[in-house]
Amino acid sequence: MIGGARSGKSGYAERIVPGDGGPVRYIATARRRRDDPDFEQRIAAHRDRRPADWTVVESAECSLPDLLRDTTAATLVDDIGTWLTNVVDDADAWEQPRGTVAAQTDALVAAVADHPGRLVLVTPEVGQGVVPASASGRLFRDELGELNQRLAAVSDEVLLIVAGRALRLE
Repeated sequence: MIGGARSGKSGYAERIVPGDGGPVRYIATARRRRDDPDFEQRIAAHRDRRPADWTVVESAECSLPDLLRDTTAATLVDDIGTWLTNVVDDADAWEQPRGTVAAQTDALVAAVADHPGRLVLVTPEVGQGVVPASASGRLFRDELGELNQRLAAVSDEVLLIVAGRALRLE
């Protein structure tokens, strides 16, 4: 699922991930920010609408590529942009050259390509706006844009979500 902010990506992904109705693992990439009430409310809204029988894993505590190699259950990752933000933060790479986190993004693309089960990724589309004014904003846009292209290349299907509706991309 790829789409803009508040486009309905997560809700759409949550509706389609169960597939055959088997077990679902939800990988949450967000790091809790108790000093940010708005962000905490967003996390709570996601939590409240998920079925109680889904297994929830917080990827901030471990490696997302390793988590993807660890199961055949239907898996939903929400979201790749937040994961990338954490990777860049952890590497203190906001002022570093593009490609500084290539090892981590390469590992993610390989894990997605090798995932044996149903896998649904949620990721923001950041290339349709203005050029960010800050170097860190441009770095994020460029890194995520390239990562999205690479993930799409190893995916069976890519859906663009606009206003809660899905458009299948080639």
